[in-house]
Amino acid sequence: MSVDDLSQNSDANFKVGDRVQLTDAKGKMHTITLQLNQEWHTHNGWLVHNEVIGLPQGSVVETTGGLKFLAFKPLLADYVLAMPRGATIVYPKDAAMILGFADIAPGLSVLEAGVGSGALSISLLRAVGARGQVDSFEKRDEFATIAAKNIAQYFGEKPNNWTLTLDAVQDFAHQKKYDRVVLDMLAPWECISMASEVLNPGGVFIAYVATTTQLSQTAEAIKKSANFTEPESSETIVRGWHHEGLAVRPQHRMIGHTAFLIMARRLAPGTVAPARRRRPSKGAYGTNESES
Repeated sequence: MSVDDLSQNSDANFKVGDRVQLTDAKGKMHTITLQLNQEWHTHNGWLVHNEVIGLPQGSVVETTGGLKFLAFKPLLADYVLAMPRGATIVYPKDAAMILGFADIAPGLSVLEAGVGSGALSISLLRAVGARGQVDSFEKRDEFATIAAKNIAQYFGEKPNNWTLTLDAVQDFAHQKKYDRVVLDMLAPWECISMASEVLNPGGVFIAYVATTTQLSQTAEAIKKSANFTEPESSETIVRGWHHEGLAVRPQHRMIGHTAFLIMARRLAPGTVAPARRRRPSKGAYGTNESES
């Protein structure tokens, strides 16, 4: 069965086995999995699963006590924020930027290292589609176990185009070439040589790092390898807005810094990229550098 066949959003009506996100009037969300002849109990009555099965998404369902909920299938962002975690997840805002900046598209082959809880793996699998391939590596067995369960639960079973290897990606004897390398790990600079070897010319390297120290070390390792274009770095900050009539203002709470993204493209073998003509900032490489 392919990822496309396993899509959670292919059917607009609820059916047995679907996850349903129930939102009350206060915005509080609950998720249930529909089963025949089952009930979901609340502080004010219970909801009969059979009465939800067959309804279209966006319906209002009601408990026996008159408590009303708006019913939808969870979006991917809803699923990953609520699923069990071993490691901290890649937040949806960062996953979206990774897919966009790394140009993850149907049919591509992706090497992923640092599976964590599987959030980014799900996004990668959906993006590459049935014709693509995602090969993931994770060093910690407990993280790999949680990730495998989350991914299988999301797609209904383990996708045929996904492999999970319990090993350090830089120590593995790679025999394949990839279009993309995506890293979410503590020391991605240790994997630059490996990425150089496995990436096809023009392929994209992208790493997700939490601190400026990690960002700096990764950037310098990319430059030192001379196998990539000049690395580009960014962070994504998302701020919601409140709007009630003419009262429009930013929300007090926001998703601020979660991580940096650093990206570069693989040069053709033997190619020397033109040097960037840019004067470094004073003190960028220490206090003893000479000034021109």
